[in-house]
Formats: sequence, structure tokens, C-alpha cells
Amino acid sequence: MAFLLHQLLTESAARLPDREAVRFEGQGMTYAELDTVTNQTARALQDAGVRRGDRVGLYVHKSPASIIGVFGIMKAGGVYVPLDPNAPAKRLAFITRNCDVSVLLTSAEKLPTLAEFFEEGTPLTHVILTDAAADDVTLPESVNMVSWDEVRSQSAEPVDDGGVIETDLAYILYTSGSTGDPKGVMIAHRTIFTFVNWCYETFRISAEDRMTGHAPLHFDLSTFDIYVTIKAGATLVLVPETLSTFPINLVRLLQNERITVTYLVPSILSLMVNYGRIKQHDLSALRTVLFAGEVFPIKYLRMLVEAVPHADFYNLYGPTETNVCTYYKVQPHDLEPERTQPVPIGIACENMEVFAVDDDGELVTQIGVEGELWARGSCVAQGYWGDAEKTARNFVPNTFQPHYKETAYRTGDIVTLAEDGHNWIYVGRRDHMIKSRGYRIELGEIEAALYNHPSIKELAVVAVPDELLGNRIKAYVVCLEGRMLTLPEIEQHAQAHLPRYMVPESFVFLDELPKTSTGKVNRPKLAQLGMAKQTT
Repeated sequence: MAFLLHQLLTESAARLPDREAVRFEGQGMTYAELDTVTNQTARALQDAGVRRGDRVGLYVHKSPASIIGVFGIMKAGGVYVPLDPNAPAKRLAFITRNCDVSVLLTSAEKLPTLAEFFEEGTPLTHVILTDAAADDVTLPESVNMVSWDEVRSQSAEPVDDGGVIETDLAYILYTSGSTGDPKGVMIAHRTIFTFVNWCYETFRISAEDRMTGHAPLHFDLSTFDIYVTIKAGATLVLVPETLSTFPINLVRLLQNERITVTYLVPSILSLMVNYGRIKQHDLSALRTVLFAGEVFPIKYLRMLVEAVPHADFYNLYGPTETNVCTYYKVQPHDLEPERTQPVPIGIACENMEVFAVDDDGELVTQIGVEGELWARGSCVAQGYWGDAEKTARNFVPNTFQPHYKETAYRTGDIVTLAEDGHNWIYVGRRDHMIKSRGYRIELGEIEAALYNHPSIKELAVVAVPDELLGNRIKAYVVCLEGRMLTLPEIEQHAQAHLPRYMVPESFVFLDELPKTSTGKVNRPKLAQLGMAKQTT
């Protein structure tokens, strides 16, 4: 029985060698082929010096290379660190420095961007290509570049991972940080196995299933797409990044590929409902729809269920630090016309426990009382890479379990018990972290990046609720006296320093920011201003 993520592939390849494992843009790869190429990739990584516990960067767009990369890195004994291929080089270079990434798997099309990594400062010494080399790309002499041909010339025999055990790290996902720098969430093999095994059993995944791979690697939804699929010996149909822009094409993919299980953020599902012409397509194969990452507006969920009435729908909840820790199966009574509230986030997943703590430090047991949700169990991450202070602030001793030392994660999400006294209802965030398009975003990180512009005196970034996207991000900017700043200039600055999903949708220039009586920025007033402008 597998206890490590990469063993899932080895076992399924031995059991179902000729079954299609990964499919992308009409092309497929069998389990035997995937097992072979990941063994070769692992050997190339070990030749580059990768040993157990070493962090390896993975800098590729959605493609079979992304799946080859994660398994190749883990088979080599390494810890994969996904780098958002659409994020600014400055942010990505920071990540490589933060967790000391010296070896990088990337594609030829990303090589020109690596020059910016070295300008910003990076410990990279080896670059291993996942496809043919590009022409006229020059890397520093100190960097060794390994071609894809060299990778494929390696032995395909099984690889010794160096003695990795289940408590070793499998990957590090970098999420938005309140100080302006992203923070790396450390996940061990055992931590994610809790989730994978639970999904496999709960959603009855089998080798006959065809599942979408929509989430990018740096988004924790990808762990369901990849590992639950591979455990079952099912087929993972990777969704091209551009398809989310055209909802009707995404619906067409679900139809043409005969998808049985899909896991998407509500904003994408809402766009599909509004612009995807779902009822005009044959989605009879679709049996399970999972959604997570943000609140799903009930009117769009109702429309989706009406369009695909034969499928089961589940609301999954959990921050990156716990992956999914609660779930809720949508019931007919949840979709009654008079209902306006979103469905609950539900109950704890198997082998996990969640509970809420009120402002007095007491457990929430009464219906209607609000508290911060805490999670305990093997689902809890190992903390933040290289940040003991932040880890200690969020991964805390579980004082409600007095018999031995145990760590619980404080989610920062406010919840309350539903009327049934059983399911939890999400109320909102305790801090300035918001959700937009399925991403959890610290508004403070956006402000920190924008403040770097020399013409900005002060600014505030606020979230304006939006039924489709969860939140729209607006920035209010005050320039230094005598300094002029145009809209194109501030947009260009934001795009150079922030991932695409964190760039504010609009910028408003003010003479001054509204303040409270204590001199603080009046954020509620700015949010109200943003909502007023949105409705006019």
C-alpha cells in the first residue's frame, strides 16, 4: 500500500499500464509511459544533485510536463515548489531564495524569463528542460542546463528516493502574505494522504472515471485533480489555462471528454452557468461536481443544479494550510427559491476535526454564536517555510486537548453552527485576507507591492463583493504632492510586481484617503464607495 504520493503512480502503472493516465488537447499518455518518463526525470534530477528533502522549482504552464514534474521531483526524493508561470519574476525569484531552490524544471518558452530571476537574485544552479531547447537563450555560465533529450536518455528503471518517509515534505505552496512577501505552506506526504484517501472513498473514484485538471499547481485544488485521479487509475484531462476565459469552451470540454468528476472554483462555475450554454450540451456523464475556494452564490448554484440535475454537488472548504477539512453535500431544500444564503461548509472530513472558538476563548456549542474555526488532525500542514514566528502565530497548541501536545491551525475564518447544530456556516474573514476567483489573497501584500512606486503617498486596497468572482479588488491611491501618476503607469507597476489574479481591477485617484477618528484609513467607507460605483 502506498504511503508516499509518488508510490500512487508506481502502483497504478503496475496495475493498469495501458490505461490513459493524462490527456491534454487531444493527446494522451498511458500509466506505463508516465511512470517511465518520471523515472527518467527523477534520475536527471538526482544527477543534478537533488537529494531527499531538497526543494525543486517547477516552472511550467499547464501541460503533461507539469504532471511529469511533480512525480519526477518526488521520485527523486525532492520537494516540489510550483512557481506560478504567470507571476512576475520578482516574486518567483523571492520564492527560489526563500526555500533555496537550486534546481529548476522548466520549459523552453520560460527560459527568457529566467534572465530576470538572476537579475533579482536566485540560487539556481541547474535548469532541466521539459521539452526541446529554445534558440539564442543565454543563461549565466554558472548554470548547468540539461536538455530534454538528456533526460529521456536516462534509465527508466525504478528510482531510489533516498529513504523518504511519510512525514517528509512532498511540496510547498506559496500563498499571499500580509507582509508583502508570499509565505510557503509546507505539506508532508502523510498530510495530503489524509485528504487523498478520504476523497477516493467519499466520492467513489474508480479507474473508469475521467476527471478534470483545472487548478494550477500552485493552487491546492490541484492536489485532488492529480493524486486522487492517479490513486484510482483514472484519467486526468488537463484543462488548458485559456479555457477559463471562454466558459462555453470549458463546458464543451466536459461534454466531449465525457468528464465524470470535476472540481472547480465557484466563480468559474458561475461563468459557465451564465455564458456556457450548459443546457445545450450533453453532460450526462458528469456525476459529481465539487466546488471550493470561495462562496458560491446560491442563485448560480441553483441554476447549475437545474442544468445538471443528475449530478451530486459538494461544497468543500479549507485553507491551503489544511487543504479540505470540511464538506457539505448540497440537498434539495438548499435550493428553495426563497433561500438567499450560501450553503453551509458542512462537517469535518474523516480523520479530521474542526471546532470554533469564540472571542472569550471558549468552544462554540450554541447555534448562532460566532467563532473562529480551528482544525486539528493529520490534515494540518507543517507550518510556513523559514518563518517560525508566523508559524507559531497560526499553528498553535490545542489547549482543548489537555492530555498531550498537539497542534491546531487557526483558519482566521469566522463560522457559526447551522440550525441543525451539526453543520458549520461560513460568516467571513477575521483579517484582511479575501477570496477572489478562488484565490485567497492578502490585501496587505497588494498594498505593499503598490507602495513601492515612488509617486505614491498612500493607498488602500479594498475588496468589493461580487456574485461571480467572490470579490473585485479596487485600489485607492493618493500621489505625492507635485508627482503625476497616470492610470497606465500604475497598472504597469502592478502587473510587474503582482500575480495576475492579485492586480486590482480598478484604480481610483483621490486627494486624500478618508480616515477614522483615530487617524486610521476608513476602509469600510472606501468599500462602500466601491460598491456604490459598481451599482451606478
